[in-house]
Amino acid sequence: MSGGAEAAAAAGAERRVRIVVEYCEPCGFEPTYQELASAVKEEYPDIEIESRLGGTGAFEIEINGQLVFSKLENGGFPYEKDLIEAIRRARNGEPLEKITNSRPPCVIL
Repeated sequence: MSGGAEAAAAAGAERRVRIVVEYCEPCGFEPTYQELASAVKEEYPDIEIESRLGGTGAFEIEINGQLVFSKLENGGFPYEKDLIEAIRRARNGEPLEKITNSRPPCVIL
């Protein structure tokens, strides 16, 4: 394979994606993490997603070490579709952008 063909093949390959979600357990955010992790695994079964306990009010998401969502900054939780799109971008080697859309942390019915 020539150098150009190897580069083209590598460019077409999906990249490894690792997600870390840091959340506040005393705040009751674990079910939100579980729901999000389940949606990610359904869409991308091979994705590594792990959790770690964070500070008060935290629900922070990193993709490959880059912070892409912060509840501390946005005041809510990410929409699943926005996270799935960020993962797609990471797998394709595209630059990641911060997710700024968020849904309210509490819904009163």
